[in-house]
Amino acid sequence: MGLTSSKGRASRTQRRVVVADDHSGFLSAVAELLRDSFDVVAVASDGRAAMEVILRLEPDLAILDISMPDMNGIEVARELRKRSSGVKIVFLTGCQGPDFVEACLAAGGQGYVSKMLISTDLIPAINEVLAGRLFVSRLSSLQDDVP
Repeated sequence: MGLTSSKGRASRTQRRVVVADDHSGFLSAVAELLRDSFDVVAVASDGRAAMEVILRLEPDLAILDISMPDMNGIEVARELRKRSSGVKIVFLTGCQGPDFVEACLAAGGQGYVSKMLISTDLIPAINEVLAGRLFVSRLSSLQDDVP
């Protein structure tokens, strides 16, 4: 299925996050990076598992890779929006360029973080998106065009 969840490890005041990426080592690294600041309630290694766990657990935020098997991250975001899910979405991806950023934002994402900038951009992106603001990594060429 491609799903792992954690229960009861973080305080109730931490925001609940699901992370989805098809590279297990990277998935573990992201979960570890977020562990002190957020409650990572589940990780998923494919799009269908991500969709299932997001709908079931209703986290505050989902971090989605664009390129995943079964459903890619953009398809997951679109389906979540069709189902009126209120989860906020940050894309964490190796894909670059304005077409990818535009597709992610059009699908309902509020954040776009380059995997190359994970250590500097991911936590600020999550905080900005949870506060209702848009975040796009500087490496993306749309940075100056995004409000």
